[in-house]
Amino acid sequence: MDAFRGAWSLGDLLDDAVGESSEEEWEAEVPEDYDDVYQFKVSLKGMKPPIWRRIQVPGSYTFWDLHSAIQDAMGWDDYHMHAFEIFNPSVGTVDRIGMPTGDLDGFGEDLPGWKMDIADCFSPENSEAKYEYDFGDSWEHKVKLEKILPRQEDLEYPRCIAGKRACPPEDCGGVWGYIDLLEIINDPQHEEHEEMLEWVGEDFDPDDFSPDEVFFGNPRQRLNFRMS
Repeated sequence: MDAFRGAWSLGDLLDDAVGESSEEEWEAEVPEDYDDVYQFKVSLKGMKPPIWRRIQVPGSYTFWDLHSAIQDAMGWDDYHMHAFEIFNPSVGTVDRIGMPTGDLDGFGEDLPGWKMDIADCFSPENSEAKYEYDFGDSWEHKVKLEKILPRQEDLEYPRCIAGKRACPPEDCGGVWGYIDLLEIINDPQHEEHEEMLEWVGEDFDPDDFSPDEVFFGNPRQRLNFRMS
């Protein structure tokens, strides 16, 4: 099926994103000590029944760090481009934050997420952002700041505390492609049933999700690796 193909991959565009930057310019370090924890609900738009995650992240996070946490909590593989769109109260405009790509889609250069702190944009008064992953399949997520909490020293952050349903497979064609995929694998009489079941894996369960099984990688190591 033609729908089950990605468009642009992060690897294809990484050289454009990095440009002529030196290692000193993009070297990412471990976040500094922090007192606040930001709790977000991340919901995949257009899905019924809903697919969502509730995560808590350090208040010192950048948008790159938040991107990495969303990827890990949702279950994405993070090999496509991404972008946040959020109102920036300091300048009075909507910022597009992600991995700069040289004006890939005509909307201007994205701001580098590793240079933008979530605390500079998110607040109880400015609590929502759009997060798009994979500009081909166009998976849009609603990112809602639910509360700002004091850090608990006995807990490790980031953490996923709740969620529902499995993440769609990568490169399945977006919301409508995923809906079609579910119909096909649930219909043994469909001509593509065996092919799609083999593609997605026979053990795939769209209703399966456990917060306890979420593993968060180090976002700064991921960034340093991508930039090397």
